Amino acid sequence: MGRLSDLAGRAKRFLGIGGGTGPAGAAAVAEAPGPSAMAADRFDVMAWNEVSAQSRRLRTLADELAQEFDYSADLLRDVFLSAYQIEPRLRDREQVLPSRWPNHQIISAMLSSPETEELRRDTAGDPYASALAVLSLSAALREALQKAKDAEQKAEEAEARREQAEQAADAVGVALAAAAGQADADGEVPAEAESLVMAAIGEAEAAGQAAGQAEAEAREACDDAAAPLRQAVRRGLSQAIADVEEEAQIMAAWGVGPGDLERMDYAARAELAERLAGDRLSRFTEMIGRFRNLAAGERARRMENVRGEIVGITLGDDLSALIPSELAALAIPALRADFAARYAEGRLMVYDTRGEDDAGMGAVIALIDCSTSMNRAGPGGVTREVWAKALALALLQQARAGDRDFVGILFSWARNQRVYRFPAGRPIRVEDLLDFVETFDGGGTDFAAPLTLATGILAESYAADGTQRGDIVLVTDGECDVTEDWMRAWNQDRERLGFRLFGVAVDTGVGRVLDALSDNARAVTDLADVGQMADLFRII
Repeated sequence: MGRLSDLAGRAKRFLGIGGGTGPAGAAAVAEAPGPSAMAADRFDVMAWNEVSAQSRRLRTLADELAQEFDYSADLLRDVFLSAYQIEPRLRDREQVLPSRWPNHQIISAMLSSPETEELRRDTAGDPYASALAVLSLSAALREALQKAKDAEQKAEEAEARREQAEQAADAVGVALAAAAGQADADGEVPAEAESLVMAAIGEAEAAGQAAGQAEAEAREACDDAAAPLRQAVRRGLSQAIADVEEEAQIMAAWGVGPGDLERMDYAARAELAERLAGDRLSRFTEMIGRFRNLAAGERARRMENVRGEIVGITLGDDLSALIPSELAALAIPALRADFAARYAEGRLMVYDTRGEDDAGMGAVIALIDCSTSMNRAGPGGVTREVWAKALALALLQQARAGDRDFVGILFSWARNQRVYRFPAGRPIRVEDLLDFVETFDGGGTDFAAPLTLATGILAESYAADGTQRGDIVLVTDGECDVTEDWMRAWNQDRERLGFRLFGVAVDTGVGRVLDALSDNARAVTDLADVGQMADLFRII
């Protein structure tokens, strides 16, 4: 006979270790290690579930990794959370199932890498960008999992040993409960029941020791893999940063801002990104970005009293337009008195500008020639169409910066015009931009019809609120005649509405008709040099 209290004292360290029964067992279940290396609330998990459900590429990646590596689905979720969470929360290793310790090591390497902070500037709080980072890291994750193979095997062995130890601990509780049921009034239990409890304790001790040894080996294997894992992860992070930034730049080049992206669900954003990366639209992206940067720079440099094209030197008192030699005179004390006298008389030598005294106030209208010849590529492989439409989209942003309406008109034959209106103050629909860029009808060239359409649009504004001083930019590689009657009506409209026409001959010379129609005409022969249009963005 043995005493129940003695048996309970020997067994207590095993009670509640496994599933167990009673309060201790329930507490142990609640605090049991989990499969995720990252701590996450239900909203984080919901974001991952929604993204992974909508992304065919993520599901494909998960399937491919699962064929080679165990628990890779948990790793993908952890990588997503480490990029997505505003404040990433890595669990202690002891809070993670041993089989996921290699995952924990990979995530630890990721969060300790300086590249992660750079990546998270674009991904934190953005489920789409975070998913893109996961996809960009796919090769690095595969390499890291391969390097962690030995650690994975030892971690799985440790988890199996832990489960055996927990089962042995449960057996102790079962044997003790059976002994308690056979105890007499003095707390004495039969020898057979006592023997069963002691045997269970012995097995639990042995299982616990085996589990401890296996976990120690698993920790050592994970620690040994830390350095090569960190190297693989850092290489992957550099690629992820490049991919995320490239997509952000593409979106920005098309005028799709962070606010626009936040309003899109994952599927719509992924479809847009895929569309912009397509063969046709990708040809526009770089040129659009270059024109936008040019326009932004010229807006920043625009000075109130210096406008238009420099055509010579004249006399005046505009200090902002002084020629270099006059500026040099200020540095010579003996010439300063003479400078002051000539300034008072308005006889300083200053640059003379032509034609563009004031920025327009009405709509900016871009007429883009879509005749067959505009599809011809110039030096550097840039087609005339790509160049012209990229210029048009930069003019759209220029118009919006000045709170002006913008209208894009694609034209070719006399009866073939397409009109795209972008009123000031209204959001730009990306679908309309893409339709504007992708539409190309081909055919011949007619100036009169699109110009008449443009003056009609300006006349509508004039009739509605008296708005004048619109700007029309005609971009073409062709030439065509106009009738005298049409030219007479055109000049009357220009006088009444006060608009200006800027003619741009793309990859060809300025023809007679374009020159006669335009207030300012220029020929662009190098389509790779957007700087030739710099003064246009200072004028409009």
